[in-house]
Amino acid sequence: MSFSSSTALKTLWVSVLVIIVDHLTKYLAVSYLSFGVPYEVMPYLNWTLVYNHGAAFSFLAEMGGWQRWFFAFLAIAMSVILLFWLKKLPAKLSIESVGINFILGGAVGNLIDRILSGRVTDFIDFYVGNWHYATFNVADVAITIGAILLIFNEFFWKKSS
Repeated sequence: MSFSSSTALKTLWVSVLVIIVDHLTKYLAVSYLSFGVPYEVMPYLNWTLVYNHGAAFSFLAEMGGWQRWFFAFLAIAMSVILLFWLKKLPAKLSIESVGINFILGGAVGNLIDRILSGRVTDFIDFYVGNWHYATFNVADVAITIGAILLIFNEFFWKKSS
């Protein structure tokens, strides 16, 4: 795959930025938080260090270890697809290229965790009363924002341009 400046592959710096911010915040979480102990940031938001051996909402977390490689393979396959998608786009920052790069950066950020330690570091804990949403990280936020951007682009932006 050629990294020609005539394709959106030149926007990969967005993915790299997501990966850097994701791993910097994970490093800070591991360095300054105690496992499982909430640190109140504001009402409805704690920093709580946890490790996820599965996927979203700890899906398949207790499956004996095979899920580590399954989710790693899935992230690699998705990353290859996203790179080919970027290669087909023009060389400019657009809602579509930013969305793809956010998803790619988030996927690679969590992939690095999964390969190096067999788990993903999470620390963002939203809650209301005693109900807590699944604890997540910057990579997860980037994936979510990227997906929203792609949906917005497909249903609203493309039709108006």
